[in-house]
Amino acid sequence: MNRIIAPSLLSADFGNLQKDIEMINQSEADWLHLDVMDGVFVPNISFGFPVIKAVKEICTKKLDAHLMIVEPDKYVERFAEIGVYSLNVHYEACLHLHRTIQSIKKQGMKAAVTLNPHTPVSVLTDIVQDVDMVLLMSVNPGFGGQAFIENTYSKIADLKELIAKKGSNAIIQIDGGVNDKNARKLFEAGADSLVAGNYVFNSKDPLSTISDLKRI
Repeated sequence: MNRIIAPSLLSADFGNLQKDIEMINQSEADWLHLDVMDGVFVPNISFGFPVIKAVKEICTKKLDAHLMIVEPDKYVERFAEIGVYSLNVHYEACLHLHRTIQSIKKQGMKAAVTLNPHTPVSVLTDIVQDVDMVLLMSVNPGFGGQAFIENTYSKIADLKELIAKKGSNAIIQIDGGVNDKNARKLFEAGADSLVAGNYVFNSKDPLSTISDLKRI
């Protein structure tokens, strides 16, 4: 499949957000990744519905929302109302993950599940066939700019094996520490989508950086 690049809004300039979103619109990015944090599930707070709604009005790319929050079930319908394309919940935050995934699909969104670095892919044995995407965190969630966790490559291999065994159509997304030093290896290992924050928005030429990631 085509390589999916999803720049993370968390690294954008919030003092001039429209400018950065318009850059994303002009770029070869496929999705815009939205890291929604509540200060409870992770030790950081990012942004909520007013910002996401404003982003949706400007952004021409599909919105890929990553919920790093407790009790994500409460907000599924509101994300659908805004027009989010893909809604991603953490395995570690969902007591009844199957029910949450079905709720997301019922609202017409793609359903995805995220695993923290310490969580083995084996926990998805009974749900991987029901999701559209699995996101493997390659840093600890909560803050941008962290160093990439090298064990991610072996987790991709384990996940690809599980997806094949279960006959799942789930794609694999990687989030955290993605740059030109590891992007090729991640794609070769089996990743389908890469989330890049600081590497894109802090580069001298974000448009070229995104284009290079697509073709690396």
